[in-house]
Parts: sequence; C-alpha cells; structure tokens
Amino acid sequence: MLVLEAAKRYTYTDYAGWDTDDRYELIDGVPYLMSPGPNRKHQEISGELYGQLRDFLKGKPCKVYHAPFDVRLDVAGLDNTVVQPDIMVICDHSKLGKASCDGAPDLVVEILSPSTSSRDKLLKFNKYLQSGVREYWIVDPDSKTLSAHVLENGKYITGAFGDEDTVPVKVLPGCRINLHDVFAE
Repeated sequence: MLVLEAAKRYTYTDYAGWDTDDRYELIDGVPYLMSPGPNRKHQEISGELYGQLRDFLKGKPCKVYHAPFDVRLDVAGLDNTVVQPDIMVICDHSKLGKASCDGAPDLVVEILSPSTSSRDKLLKFNKYLQSGVREYWIVDPDSKTLSAHVLENGKYITGAFGDEDTVPVKVLPGCRINLHDVFAE
C-alpha cells in the first residue's frame, strides 16, 4: 500500500516511481486518488465520444487517446501536475512520449462523476487554461449536457450544448460530434 505524506508536494518523478495498482492524478504536487472504475453510463458516453473522434481523425495527423494515459501539464516550470483525462486529442506529436503526453493536448474531455465533479470543474479547469489546452469539454451524464470551453486570448469562451445538439470541435475544423448518439441509452 502506498503511503503519502499529507504536507509533501510531489513531482512527476515521484509519481512515476510509486509502486501501486491504484491510479492517481497529481495537481500542483497534491495526489488525488482516482475513483474506482467508471460506471456503465460513463463508459458508454466515453466510448461514443472516442469513436466519433477516432472516425473523424482516421488518416489525419491528430491522434485521440483515452484514459488511462498520463498528461503532464508543466505549468510555470513545475513538473508537478499529471492528469488522466477521459479523452484527449493531440496534434503535436513531439508532445507524445512513450508513457505520456508532455504538454497541453489540443482537446481534453472530462466526463463528470460524483467523486470528480468539483475537481474537473475547478482545479482541472484552471490547470487546463494555464497550460494552454485549446479546447476543454466537460460532459455531464446526469443532465445530458456538454460545456465546451474554447481558448481565446488567454481565456475560455464557453458554449453549452444539450443532448439533441451537434457540437463543432473548434480545434478540428469540420469535426462535429452528435450528442444524440453520445447520450443515447
């Protein structure tokens, strides 16, 4: 069992050396234990979003990945933030290491769950903004909504979408995600 010191701030080097089967994220050096495996609804939403993005990106240079895959957000020169978004699109292949994305993905998607909701909406929102994630989506399975945050002039401009909408992916011109299929039961 991994024992962590409450007051200590950890780095990616510490994180990478932890001998545990548990999954963690590291935000500003603070470890957050990931909840147990996602529920069925979360998996279905994630699978459909991933599938639509994968289909669009076939033969194109950008790549789509899903959790668990480490994203190292080196904000302010500190290597102390490692997250595992549900889905991410990376167009700059120089950011792709063997075991992680080293820098801001172009698109990040987080699907809310009760145990991660506030972290996704506050902590990660700010980290994604600071690190330059160009588009950040927050998907709420309960309300069947998607909030798309698009980076413009150092701030996120937010658009809200419901289960009958089609969402344009700003960082992938021509890509549109059908939310009816994403939220289908």
